Amino acid sequence: MTERYDGPVIDPHHHLWDLSLQRHPWLQKARASGEEMVFGSLAPILRDYGVDDYRADAARQNVVATVHVEAGWSDAHLLEESRWLDGLDRTSGVARRYIARAPLDGPDAIRLLAAEAENPNVVGIRDVVSWHPEPAKSFAARAGRMGDPAWRAGLAEVARLGLVFDLMLYPWQMDEALDLVRAFPQTLFVLNHGGSPADRTEDGMALWRRGLRALGGEPNVRLKISDLVAYDNDWTLESLRPVIDHCLDCFGPARAMFASDFPVAGLHASFDEIYQVFRIVAAELSYDEQRALFFATANDTYRLAITDAVEDLRGRHV
Repeated sequence: MTERYDGPVIDPHHHLWDLSLQRHPWLQKARASGEEMVFGSLAPILRDYGVDDYRADAARQNVVATVHVEAGWSDAHLLEESRWLDGLDRTSGVARRYIARAPLDGPDAIRLLAAEAENPNVVGIRDVVSWHPEPAKSFAARAGRMGDPAWRAGLAEVARLGLVFDLMLYPWQMDEALDLVRAFPQTLFVLNHGGSPADRTEDGMALWRRGLRALGGEPNVRLKISDLVAYDNDWTLESLRPVIDHCLDCFGPARAMFASDFPVAGLHASFDEIYQVFRIVAAELSYDEQRALFFATANDTYRLAITDAVEDLRGRHV
């Protein structure tokens, strides 16, 4: 065991929202109906979650910068989320860069992508493809989007603009994803949430392990190890360790990064609990490998341009 990582941290996946804006249909629906999603009841997060809320949750983890990932704003108000983020006080490093949302198969995709790409804070796009036959567990309106020519045309524009694509799916979609990433070798894909191992049966986990191994063999794919507690509600260190170990075995520290997915992950664990698990599991690696997982991979992937974390950000944390 080597020295446990105590350096600066970049959190490359979290969300902020102001519910008074009424821009998040999934949260508005949960508030109105009490309907649960794949990770259970949303009641604890049906409140505003702003920069100060994030800073309070992350206060003890030396987070120096974050990447804000789109939080499901409605199709009627696309482009507004990035502009809303621009108006926040981001001097602490929270939401230093954004992953914006654009429906790639929408009629206005090209214009929306161009507008997002003009914002220097936008470094990537996410258009969630996670489809499940049970509506409460599905994040996408239909199956098969990754193979749709119209959707792929939008993705081609993402690549042309030099943006990263954040890929959120279920393990049974990994074969389709493998075909996708091979068809777009110049696009950098970032697989969200460790590939979402939602089916905890023996067969389900075997499917996840095989699919993750295949995607890990593609050089244009990186991995966010995030919100594993959403799929393991009764988690322990020992239940999460083999999942994290497999993620690292498939991608290695140079192509993987730890992330919080707060406040969503807060449904099942505190910020400190999540990062304590990360620190314990990663302590078996070299210090440079740990630095990659907590800082360097995210810094490179999302172009945060933090050139010397030790000197430039000494004493600065959110």
